[in-house]
Formats: sequence, C-alpha cells, structure tokens
Amino acid sequence: MNLDVLENLRLDQREISIYLALLKLGSASIRDIASQANINRGSTYDTLKGLADKGVVSYFPKGKRRIFSAEPPEKLLDLAEDKRQALDATIEEMKHRLIPQLNHLKPDFNAGNVRFYEGDSGIEFVLKDILNTVAQQPEKTYCVFSSKLIRQHLYRPFPNYTQQRIRKNINVRVIAIGDGGEDAQLSERKWIDAKGRMDASYIAIYPPKVAMISLGSRDYPVAVVLESPEIAAAQQIIFETLWGTL
Repeated sequence: MNLDVLENLRLDQREISIYLALLKLGSASIRDIASQANINRGSTYDTLKGLADKGVVSYFPKGKRRIFSAEPPEKLLDLAEDKRQALDATIEEMKHRLIPQLNHLKPDFNAGNVRFYEGDSGIEFVLKDILNTVAQQPEKTYCVFSSKLIRQHLYRPFPNYTQQRIRKNINVRVIAIGDGGEDAQLSERKWIDAKGRMDASYIAIYPPKVAMISLGSRDYPVAVVLESPEIAAAQQIIFETLWGTL
C-alpha cells in the first residue's frame, strides 16, 4: 500500500501513522492510539488535534477522557478535492491578478531583458522558448529571417523541432536569404536572392521577443534573446513590409 501520496495532502508521517492506527482500532483513547502508533502520548494528542482540524478525525467525551475515531477514508478524497479547488483558485488569481501586478514592478527595460546563449544546448533552449511562447498566444504564428548557411546547424540539437511545431499547431512565415529551405506543414516561405558574401544568421520574431542566432568560429552557435515588445513590433513591421514586396 503506497501511502506516500497522502503527503500531498499535507499529512506528515506521524499524522499518517496515527490515522492508520485509528482505522485499525476503531474508537480509542489517546493512550491506546499512542501505543498502537508507537508514538508518545504528548505528540499523539497534538497530532490528533491537527487531524481533527483537517476533518479526518473526530472525538467525543467519555467521562473525563476523549475517545477518538477516524473518519472514513473517503474523507481523504474530500481533502484532495479541497486542495485541488484551492490550487485552481490560486492559479487563476496568479494568472489574472498577481502576475500582471508583479510585471508592473519591473522596469521597462533592463539587463534581464537580454539573454545570451551558446552551444547546442543554448540553441535548443532558444528554440523551445520560441515554441512555448508562441503556443500561449491567440494567433500561433511567428516570423523568421533565415540564411542558407545557418540551416544545417540550426536544428542539430533539436532535430524534431518542426514536428513539435506542427504538433502544437504553430504557423511560421519565413523569408529565406538564399535558396533552399524545406517545405513543411503550417509554413509559408518567400526568398531573397542573395548575392556575394552571406553570413549564417537566423532571426525569429515572436513578440514580445526577438531571437538572433549566428555561428561563431568553427561553427559554434551563439544566440541573443531580446525581450522588448517595442523592438519586436518594429521587427514585425520590417518583416511584414518586406514580405509584401516579395
């Protein structure tokens, strides 16, 4: 019998032991409960009071003593339901009131709005951030500038990126710099004919963020993620204007 799940109801091991002892005894005095649970009487009494407050133990007077009884195990389901409702209410309060209020305390811009990442693990984190951020938006769409030279390196740490994007029903529009690029579901692509020297670069616009990925020496990927609604909006305007001319 796995009793560890009861700890999720904020029942500690002593409370669980005493509740089980009461289930086995039926109605019992503090002395008998302490003996059955192998816990001293003082601790048993304090624990019983806590269990009574939680509604899983009841008692009645018998002479000068109190006789305690365990409530039916179904009462534990009531505790779990109460906790779930309280957690749901907390989540709603945080989403609609607390988080917006806390965000108002942040300065409009600071060093924390710019984050640097490097290596394959860093690029994987940025790509996951794109998916997670866009998935929470009403219109699940983001835009990309992508050069030919970056493509073979971009998804190296996250080879199933496109499949996950499609699974999350996220659309992407790509302005490809140079030829190539694969066709995929939920994507549109237009091309810019690049002439001369072309560097490896990738810019994703997913308001309120913009991610910029490039290659350092020896094809070592580096990325900058800038969180700024104003800069993201400006980049979006540039993208839409160019998209309309291609």
